[in-house]
Amino acid sequence: MSFLDKIKGLVAKNADKVDTVIDKAGDLVDKKTQGKYAEHVDKVQDAAKKAAREQAGTPPPPVPPTQQSGQPPAAPPAP
Repeated sequence: MSFLDKIKGLVAKNADKVDTVIDKAGDLVDKKTQGKYAEHVDKVQDAAKKAAREQAGTPPPPVPPTQQSGQPPAAPPAP
């Protein structure tokens, strides 16, 4: 069993904890860089979470309806 296979197994067994670890790592980077690269860190966190979910075989979280259509949410009715 290769090292990568061991990592994949650990991710699959601890899928519920992986998102928390990714968030904490991103927070640490943001703190060390004083938020200078926060936008990039967020993208990397999202990609890492997606990859971890794919390895674990868990479905992605639901996407809000406004993001699925690609259109902004409707304005509330005028009073």
